[in-house]
Amino acid sequence: MTDLTRGLPQYLADKHQLADGESFTFTCHPGVPCFNNCCADVNIVLTPLDVLQLARHTGLHTQVFLDTYTSNPITKDLQLPMVMLKMLDDDKKRCPFVGEQGCTVYRNRPWACRMYPLGMALPPARAGVEPEPIFFVFEDDHCKGRHQDEAVDWTAAKWRADQHLVERDEIEIGFRDLVSHPWFIGGRQLDPKRMHMLYTACYNLDTFREFVFESTFLERFELDEDLIEDIKTNDIALLKFAFLWLRFALFKEPTVKVREGAAERSVQ
Repeated sequence: MTDLTRGLPQYLADKHQLADGESFTFTCHPGVPCFNNCCADVNIVLTPLDVLQLARHTGLHTQVFLDTYTSNPITKDLQLPMVMLKMLDDDKKRCPFVGEQGCTVYRNRPWACRMYPLGMALPPARAGVEPEPIFFVFEDDHCKGRHQDEAVDWTAAKWRADQHLVERDEIEIGFRDLVSHPWFIGGRQLDPKRMHMLYTACYNLDTFREFVFESTFLERFELDEDLIEDIKTNDIALLKFAFLWLRFALFKEPTVKVREGAAERSVQ
């Protein structure tokens, strides 16, 4: 294992790493023999934008969506809260959003589903170094998409653009800044209170909005009036603000301004 890949998730350890500009072959459509087979008994980690879009698709409050459709694995080594899509409790352990004709939430499908057959990881944080994504190809035996006559050659960049991952990543760049923050260098971990804070602000956006507008939050923090109006109704603006606020709350960065004379209250 090279220095570049040391410390990456174990599930990527034996996967083919793509060199810059290297291509892979793939297609997926109802005519492929394995269609829908990959939508069962699989671990799908959801990003904050995944949770938001799926909650809006289902018409559920984010708390209700999280309670209904997700689980939170806990391990002693977990540095950050993890949200996973909960498979159905049937013999195939199918995704709750897959039907005979394919994905029923296709326009709002999760990041991991858009990425497949690519995997992506960020090297461990290093002070003063902006981590660059590393891309891998899953060459699973059950997937026949690599062996179809009409399969297309893709680079990682071309595939990500085709799957609308670039614009999604632009929205979630603030989340990437959080999870790869230099504060975590050396294996530092958030305490339970900060873990809950990050989980709520990133994933339970409706509850975070209630916190902003129904608590003393706006009395303590000085926000631009236009921003206040925007985050009342604009989910993406609120999500981006949540990432920004967490840098203050978790790492004491001056990303939001405390009102002069406001009574000090612990938000860390």
